[in-house]
Amino acid sequence: MKDRIFHYIENSVPLLLELETELTKRPAVSPESGGRGELDKCEFLESWLRARGLDQLERYDAPDSRAQGGVRPNLIATLQGSDATLEGGNTTPAAVPGGAADSGGGTLWIMSHLDVVPPGELSLWAGDPWTMAQAAEGSGSPGRRIIGRGVEDNQQGLCSSVLAALALKEAKVLPKRKVKLLFAADEENGSAYGIDWLIKNHRDLFHQDDMVLIPDGGDSRGASIEIAEKNLIWARFSTQGKQAHGSRPDQGANAFLAASDLATALHYGLSQKFSGRDPLFEPDFSTFQPTKKEANVPNINTIPGEDVFCMDMRILPRYPVKEVLAEIDRIIAGIEGKHGVKISYTTPQCIESLPTAAEAPLVKKLSRCIEEVYRVTPKPVGIGGGTVGAYLRNAGIDSAVWCRIDETAHQPNEYALIDNILGDAKVMALLMLAG
Repeated sequence: MKDRIFHYIENSVPLLLELETELTKRPAVSPESGGRGELDKCEFLESWLRARGLDQLERYDAPDSRAQGGVRPNLIATLQGSDATLEGGNTTPAAVPGGAADSGGGTLWIMSHLDVVPPGELSLWAGDPWTMAQAAEGSGSPGRRIIGRGVEDNQQGLCSSVLAALALKEAKVLPKRKVKLLFAADEENGSAYGIDWLIKNHRDLFHQDDMVLIPDGGDSRGASIEIAEKNLIWARFSTQGKQAHGSRPDQGANAFLAASDLATALHYGLSQKFSGRDPLFEPDFSTFQPTKKEANVPNINTIPGEDVFCMDMRILPRYPVKEVLAEIDRIIAGIEGKHGVKISYTTPQCIESLPTAAEAPLVKKLSRCIEEVYRVTPKPVGIGGGTVGAYLRNAGIDSAVWCRIDETAHQPNEYALIDNILGDAKVMALLMLAG
């Protein structure tokens, strides 16, 4: 059975190239980035899947008046589990890496996203970003690298999941557990119309014993399984002082000086207060970095009465966000008293992320499937960046971010390797059978 499934995947390169080509030529850029959204791409994919027999499809459209059709579409394709009937016969899954007998009862989701980022500076591309091209990969066979905006982020994961599902269908094999492929909107701009919207508005789609694989990050060996994220605080600090002439600081309150003092106090003070280490993450400590600095006065000889700067804070999950915010308030109070200014702040992002346990069934099953296909020893890891996995974990649903990838997302000449797409499809197919 496994040989039949793998044979189909290995011989599906023409199908893969067709799908990648058609997806790439349909830009799915968000309205925030000057695009029309995902509707064209979603409608093509829906039609393409239906024509190939994946016809149990549902659309969940988030309203967005800025986008084409006034919606941001989320598409779900379902493969019934072994209690359903498949035309042409039903083969019960045999022993596969991950343990087919342990179905767990919930749904296995494989979640990719439809939207892409703009191509950026066109002169940096070797060709048209919206026309998929092929090139040799190193000294390998010609055409093993495909190039174009979105071919990796996130069409690699999308295509792998589709090939895995088609391989099971072709082999007339049903997964032990129900499988749902979710093609989501709006991942690149915060998921307000994607997974976050689905969880808030269609919570009944998801259940506590579901498992979600998100093929949207990893490493070139396929060894890293992301199961946790640092807590995230983006903060914008506004300092109000009193403007004065540069020669008379005694008549003013230097907002820039106070803000500079605050930035260093926050950086060093928070780093010392929340100084724990966790080898799951790289770096293995919390980070508190001043970043954006807004303009204050246009001339050199004026002491500014207002100053604004921002910080990016990535905090180990052991430290609750409310404890960090309380320490920020304490440091601010000291700076206000020292400089005679008033300081306020907002948090454009403030996210607390629960982890998926390293021993969770999803992680163990996925690890065995990866090892079977790629002959590497997978390692659970945590990251400082944010992924859609946080929305699911915070809703009590285990999720893991994994694929074998060169991480060229958002770059000029973004590429994906055909061998990675096929290999990941094999891993996904095994995971579908693992239950």
